[in-house]
Amino acid sequence: MSKTSLTHPGNANSEEVLARKETINQVFSLFRINYHNQYHSAFGSDELLGQAKRLWLDGLQRFDNETILRGAKRVMETSDYLPTLNKMIRACEGEPAQHGLPAPYSAYQEACGAPSPKAEANWSHPAVYLAGKEAGWFMLASNAEKTAFPIFKQCYEKYCEQVLAGNKLSMPEIKALPEDIGEPLSKEENQKRMADLRSQLDL
Repeated sequence: MSKTSLTHPGNANSEEVLARKETINQVFSLFRINYHNQYHSAFGSDELLGQAKRLWLDGLQRFDNETILRGAKRVMETSDYLPTLNKMIRACEGEPAQHGLPAPYSAYQEACGAPSPKAEANWSHPAVYLAGKEAGWFMLASNAEKTAFPIFKQCYEKYCEQVLAGNKLSMPEIKALPEDIGEPLSKEENQKRMADLRSQLDL
């Protein structure tokens, strides 16, 4: 079977696109060697092979070339079957623990037990804080686990997906208090300011 190339009109001179197409070709070459019979059964013609490569080129575009190659090697080390695009995406994303993400229930317990102010707590990962904030700290504190956990889990998994897709989450910036807070007002000055305020408010 001849090597099927990938073509994207208008982008042929782009070094980045050419490098990505070569990476996809390398992945399919690895699969051809490792999954010989399955590979030829799945891609019985150059047309089918070309369609598959274009599909994978689009589906894996958010990953860099090294990540794609590592994902392909991970699939071959763990599976006896030719992977689908979905399985390849999961292999490129890696396991949540590899990104420092705790399991959903552990994250829920962490969010429920975090002291206030929440933004200054020692979080295992920003995704836990962001999920707790989105779910609502009051909701987590005032509802039973059977109600609160599913809500938190849905928020948390959304942020986990962002992390697995390569996005970096960050904690909100905590502004330090000014070192010089000024001299306290005297009793007379406080009374004058209060009188002025009442006058402005017509009290």
